[in-house]
Amino acid sequence: MADGGSTVAVLPPSGAGRRRRGIGWPARLEIAALTGPAIIIFLTFVIFPVIMAAYYGFFSWKGYGRPTDFIGLRNYVVIFQDGLFIDALKHNAVIVVLSLVMQGPIAIGLALLLNKKMRGKSVIRVLIFVPYVISEVIVGTSWSLMLQTSGAVNDMLKAIGLGGFAHDWLSDPKIAIWSLMVIISWKYIGFAVLLFLAGLQGIPIELHEAASIDGASYWQIQRRITLPLLGPTVRIWAFLSIIGSLQLFDLVYIIWGQYIASTAGTSTMATYMVGNGRNSGNYGYGNAVAVVLFVISLVIALVYQRFVLRRDTEGALTEGKK
Repeated sequence: MADGGSTVAVLPPSGAGRRRRGIGWPARLEIAALTGPAIIIFLTFVIFPVIMAAYYGFFSWKGYGRPTDFIGLRNYVVIFQDGLFIDALKHNAVIVVLSLVMQGPIAIGLALLLNKKMRGKSVIRVLIFVPYVISEVIVGTSWSLMLQTSGAVNDMLKAIGLGGFAHDWLSDPKIAIWSLMVIISWKYIGFAVLLFLAGLQGIPIELHEAASIDGASYWQIQRRITLPLLGPTVRIWAFLSIIGSLQLFDLVYIIWGQYIASTAGTSTMATYMVGNGRNSGNYGYGNAVAVVLFVISLVIALVYQRFVLRRDTEGALTEGKK
């Protein structure tokens, strides 16, 4: 404020005297208009089907007419007493762990390699990413033909003098889960590489240059600077990989089928749900399995969000301010 040639700064009210003003009605209407359609779609296609599945899970229902045979929690009790479901749950757990262990290090290594200046980098990127965009039906059918006892893989091993390694890659319970992991890694590692490359692009090059001037080697720079700064991207990828592994269905169903998957040791909760629900005409039981699968995925997602992703999302939303 100017008074007789002198200037006095007018400070905003602070401390207890400062009151937070709420947003006005125009802002509220704008928020409602922007978020309303998404909330309606989410409630209609996510929350409402889950509620209906939980409702049908309390009935012995064959899929037509209104459910009338109320059986309470019997479907849910049967699920956890069924050895086939417990086996499918264990297979999902193995797939989750192996996906993280196998795909993570390989994808980070490929991303670091492709982040360097080299000839043919664009072509290699495309070749690595191509399997991700191929339909699961094509991938499953192709690998099932190649991994048959008389398939291309065994023929190639015999042709190069390694016939002793020829095996029944799909039916042997000791090997089938590893065959599945090879297929999954081949299919989805391109997405992980692309995600990590995007994360590497966000790391300032000045940090690498400063460390190099100070005498740090290439591996010291990667271990001390690149990997810690790539941490948020790795954690997001791990979250997507865990949820995808828990819901894995298509490749297993296409390659092994609903009945062979359980004997080959590759069945998942999703294939169990389809085999014992829809294909058996027991839709009430299938809905109960779907609810169990949803609850397991939700609990894991919330725990991961609480203990792993929380610091990343807090920093993103509040810029580190408390």
